[in-house]
Amino acid sequence: MLGALARRLFGTANDRYVKSLGPLVEQINDHEAELEQLSDEALRAKTAEFKQRLEDGAELDDLIPEAFATVREAAKRTLGQRHFDVQLMGGVVLHRGMIAEMKTGEGKTLVATLPVYLNALTGNGVHVVTVNDYLAKRDAEWMGQIYRFLGMTVGCIVHELDDYERQQAYLCDVTYGTNNELGFDYLRDNMKFRLEEMVHRPFHYAIVDEVDSILIDEARTPLIISGPTEDNSELYIQVDKLIPALAEEDYEKDEKQRTVTLTEMGQEKMERLLREAGLLRSGSLYDIHNVSLVHHVNQALRAHKLFALDTDYIAKDDKIVIIDEFTGRMMEGRRYSEGLHQALEAKEGVTVQNENQTLASITFQNYFRMYPKLAGMTGTAMTEAEEFGDIYRLEVIEIPTNEPCIRADNDDEVYRTTREKYDSVIEQIIECRQRQQPVLCGTVSIEKSEALSELLKKKKIPHQVLNARYHEQEAYIIAQAGHPGNVTIATNMAGRGTDIQLGGNLDMRLRTDLAGIDDPVERDRRATEIRAEIETAREVVRAAGGLFVIGSERHESRRIDNQLRGRSGRQGDPGASKFFVSLQDDLMRIFGSERMDSMLQRLGLKEGEAIIHPWVNKA
Repeated sequence: MLGALARRLFGTANDRYVKSLGPLVEQINDHEAELEQLSDEALRAKTAEFKQRLEDGAELDDLIPEAFATVREAAKRTLGQRHFDVQLMGGVVLHRGMIAEMKTGEGKTLVATLPVYLNALTGNGVHVVTVNDYLAKRDAEWMGQIYRFLGMTVGCIVHELDDYERQQAYLCDVTYGTNNELGFDYLRDNMKFRLEEMVHRPFHYAIVDEVDSILIDEARTPLIISGPTEDNSELYIQVDKLIPALAEEDYEKDEKQRTVTLTEMGQEKMERLLREAGLLRSGSLYDIHNVSLVHHVNQALRAHKLFALDTDYIAKDDKIVIIDEFTGRMMEGRRYSEGLHQALEAKEGVTVQNENQTLASITFQNYFRMYPKLAGMTGTAMTEAEEFGDIYRLEVIEIPTNEPCIRADNDDEVYRTTREKYDSVIEQIIECRQRQQPVLCGTVSIEKSEALSELLKKKKIPHQVLNARYHEQEAYIIAQAGHPGNVTIATNMAGRGTDIQLGGNLDMRLRTDLAGIDDPVERDRRATEIRAEIETAREVVRAAGGLFVIGSERHESRRIDNQLRGRSGRQGDPGASKFFVSLQDDLMRIFGSERMDSMLQRLGLKEGEAIIHPWVNKA
């Protein structure tokens, strides 16, 4: 009670810290009028001036007001965007080696340019880490305009680069790349025999975008470089053929812990099947000389009973490609270890590749702790503030929004069955389309996104599907998602790093519609038309209530749900969100929804009726 009273009187520690940044923001703003008068060349010359001041003994902190103001002016001239005061605060927090929690749509990508430029003045290189190649390329191209205008070099590390190209990219003042690419480059460097072949230079400063995904969700994920071992591919195929003969009483499955084991009856049946197939030649299955066979059986059992096609992985081009459960994206080149990947290949009938032995390995947690200075930004970090502090010694600061968020977050609707839930989702979509309100419907897997798509096709509702199968069309689908009445079904891919603009994406429309027009007069006329169309569409969508986000299921990580919700109501726009849940959903089923189902039946919950209460949202 005393704590609550103190917070009311003096504000939280976070409020006090944000307030303390006010005078520094004023100093940055004081330079704006002076810098506006400079020519492009004079503004570019500021970079050389700052570097000289550092050589003469100035500290980076001394340069904050003028350097940040210089970046803001460069952004106005190159991108037509001006950093808001709250974005300047975010920049200071990142420069000080903290995590800035900034709500979705508050321009985190633009915020990063401030501390990146300032720290790159030392000449030691700055890494900006994103969650996928698409964002790394987009941001390097988009924000790179600011750095290049100010005379800095920009590199981008993507999957297809060779060693020389990687070396050149790391030598740039600013280097964009994914956590996977940076980590694997470090491992490969440690396996090289000559210093001049190494691509990394000494670590200096990194800013991690979507920091909660990389430093928490994937913290213990090992990056592994492996080499081939002896070929056991035929054994995986032979064992795989025996698994369908097992009945439910032959194994025990724990979905919560993701484990599956044979029962005593199952062990006896498996021994008999292995003998009949000529794979178990002597003794019991669990004799020491049959340990390799036990390993193959266990992995085949896991592949069949714990992993599902189009949920955990997809089969593509005669390969099994893992799907990231947090981002919904394909993880090209990543393989499960200890024979599980081979078991999945045998299960799906694609070519079984050799098992590998580990040659080098590191977790993201250990990799990022090697940077002398580390910072991060995300829309959802406060829930993990304690973990960031304990593991990485990173403090989380919540940055206020530039405009108040007016999104209406409706209470969850809980139904007994999946069918009832989807009926209500479709009703909600039809209702939104009648008033020209665009809808983004989030699903937890490819399989479920395509199942919902089939239901919409039956109702003749036009829509777009965004999942790992159609990732090449991602930019186009997202660009159209805010158009009046458009319906987009997406997996977690739409949760991070995507900006759905009400009325549609102007830049994308200009690029696609003006591509074939060479006559400058005609181009200008068409560009004016497009701007007017987008503005009209934006007003229609705003009047309809903004983007309506539907969650068709709850994710086990509340942050993933918050990310989806955050696609709507950006930068003061109107918007709404609602989650539809059923007791047959995986998450509910794993945590014992049977008891709740029988209770609801006793209470007389009719078909199509839902439980709706604020308490349900917090459950």
